[in-house]
Amino acid sequence: MKVIIAGAGMAGLACATALRSTGHEVLLLDKGRGPGGRMASRRLETPFGEAVFDLGAPAFTARDPMFQEQVQQWAELGAVAPWAAAGHDAWVGVPAMNAPLKALARDLDVHWGTRVSKLSSTPDGWTITTDGNAVFQADAVVVALPAEQTADLLASVAARISETARCSPSTPCWTVMLAFHERLPFPEDYLVGSDDGPLGLAIRNRAKPGRSGPETWVVHAGSDWSARNLESPSGWIEETVFAALVDRLAVKVPVPIACAVHRWRYATPASAGVGAAWDPRTGLGICGDWVAGPGVEGAWRSGMELARLVAGTSGARVRPRLHSLYQVETGV
Repeated sequence: MKVIIAGAGMAGLACATALRSTGHEVLLLDKGRGPGGRMASRRLETPFGEAVFDLGAPAFTARDPMFQEQVQQWAELGAVAPWAAAGHDAWVGVPAMNAPLKALARDLDVHWGTRVSKLSSTPDGWTITTDGNAVFQADAVVVALPAEQTADLLASVAARISETARCSPSTPCWTVMLAFHERLPFPEDYLVGSDDGPLGLAIRNRAKPGRSGPETWVVHAGSDWSARNLESPSGWIEETVFAALVDRLAVKVPVPIACAVHRWRYATPASAGVGAAWDPRTGLGICGDWVAGPGVEGAWRSGMELARLVAGTSGARVRPRLHSLYQVETGV
């Protein structure tokens, strides 16, 4: 089949890699400028050199045996390394968190800067329309987007699945990135705060393997606090979160040489409790961390599970068994 995947994050790329290995023609469409999503990195120029920040997922774990094999392959490529500060089984991308995504995307056909705006079912498959009015045809389509974006995209073609996605909202997160001209005199590199405060998690980004440049810290505000202050001015967010970091470190902290603020509206997804969903009668599939469970590993497993479901029904003429999310949609 020719399969188009909306979303080239971890779930979409994992699904595409597995589908292509079984002979399918796969094209990915993603609104981002390059691999990243919630594993994105940001670069800021400073008087002391370029500062690099992992502004999304700070690290990830590998507990599923298949995902452990994948991580080991990335490690052999130099794309990931263990980082004990985040936990004994924690891994990070090298030289930035998006390195595993770049490794997956390298041999795939990905159209970056291309947002899917409309899906239309046809007798022969699907028509996919983008914001730039480009039109693609495919036998099957996979939606590998956050729950909120999935809900909007599927509202007119899969109403019950759209509603399921809408009932799996993500929690937001304000993230503040700070660079300093010297190392802050604090022994720890990974600090856990509270969901209800302006410091939910603080990471000395410069301490991760393979990093260079000046001292950098990434501070994620607590999810509850972020939700309450989602529409607050970014300048106030920066000041408040920086003050919380200073209070927590309880050491002399100089004025930052660079700073930036990012608002993640869809930071941490709820889980629909399904690995993935595939309807071979319509050729529509769903995967992502909101489907299988949050985290890098959850997203990868969801993408691989969807590819397995597609492989199990491709070309089949028997009545298919559908995953539970599609049982809600079709009533079977």
